[in-house]
Parts: sequence; structure tokens; C-alpha cells
Amino acid sequence: MLPDVSAYFIATGLAFALAQGIKYFLNRHSKGGGNWRQLYMSGRMPSAHTATMVALATVVGVRDGVESGLFAVTAVIALITAYDSMMSRRSAGEQGVALRKLLEKSPFAKDPLPYVALGHKPLEVAAGALLGFLIGLSVAFLITK
Repeated sequence: MLPDVSAYFIATGLAFALAQGIKYFLNRHSKGGGNWRQLYMSGRMPSAHTATMVALATVVGVRDGVESGLFAVTAVIALITAYDSMMSRRSAGEQGVALRKLLEKSPFAKDPLPYVALGHKPLEVAAGALLGFLIGLSVAFLITK
């Protein structure tokens, strides 16, 4: 029998791995070639951070109850994660794109330009949340106490 906490770890690991795998295949399909770096990079569809935290909050809600303190903590962290993905990280990414455009035109730029992670659009966060919710429900009901 699996330890009581295994559902939490399985849900979060599975949500992260599936979201990153989906990113890879979507990127491969849209650009005609796979980039293995997409398996661990942030940004794009769906949000792996959001999927991970929503999966955890869902498992906690099902197993410990939505009235538990632990559910409140995980739900708040999931909301903060989703908000940060769409607002702070998105804004920083857009600034990174603008800086990169300036550097590309600069005669003084000699080093390779760094990767710019854009953060997430609302649809990417929503897709991550839905994926996390479905994985969390599946794991919570398949792995019982």
C-alpha cells in the first residue's frame, strides 16, 4: 500500500510532467521540429506551474476536505501562482523581448542573447488549471487512503 502522502506527490509530479510534455508536442507540431528544452522551460501552453499547484489543491480538497486549513493554503498558493504567471512574469517577459530587440540592433552586442520567458497568457493558465484539476481528481480517487 502506498503511503498516505503519495497522492500529493503523484498528482503534482504527473501534472508537471504532462504539462511540460504537452508543451513539447504543441511546440513540435506548430514549428515543425521538436525542441527538447521545452520539456523543462517555463512559458507557453499549458502553464505547468498552475497545473502543478491546482493538482495539489484538488487532491488536498478531495482527501482532506475543502474546509481544511491545508486546502486553504494550497488554494491560495495556486491562485498566487496563476496570477504571477499572467501578470508579473508576463510583464517581465515582455520587457525582456523589448530589451532583446534593442540589443539585436546594437553594434556593441557581442554575446549570445539570452532566452526570454514570456510568462503566460490567460488561456495558457486556464488550460494548466483544467489539466491540474483533472489530474488531481483522477489521482485523489484512484489512490485511496
